[in-house]
Amino acid sequence: MADFEQAIRITLQWEGGYSNDLDDPGGATNFGITQADMPDTDIRSLTEPQAVQYYYEHYWKPLYSQIQSQLVANKIFDMGVNLGIGTAVKLLQEALGVPVDGQFGPNTLAVTNEQGEALLPAYKAKLVEHYQNLVVRNPNLGKFLDGWLRRANN
Repeated sequence: MADFEQAIRITLQWEGGYSNDLDDPGGATNFGITQADMPDTDIRSLTEPQAVQYYYEHYWKPLYSQIQSQLVANKIFDMGVNLGIGTAVKLLQEALGVPVDGQFGPNTLAVTNEQGEALLPAYKAKLVEHYQNLVVRNPNLGKFLDGWLRRANN
């Protein structure tokens, strides 16, 4: 079964440190967490343990620990951090061919476990398409595309 500690280590490799890029719609972030996510915290001084706790409470969904493939759990969790949980799950559901509602429920879990790591190429293709569409809609995001594509395909 999937382990949060393994998933968060991968995500923190992508999301480490403070950033305040004017072209980033999320604004100032630290460890990928925005000021809007934690309005009562000075986001610039957020610590890694605080970020890990936040991600566990807000992003690691109860059913994620029941995903049989750690690689699949890592990808779904990481994409939820980068895209938002609803979008990451919708793209997963499209790749799985199940009803799309953005909720990681028992049916999505069952099909995810049935397909296992074999679902990753289709999921990654959906992620790439999504990122490319973001840039088409907002060309200012183009400077992020190479990083997004590396992350999607990792």
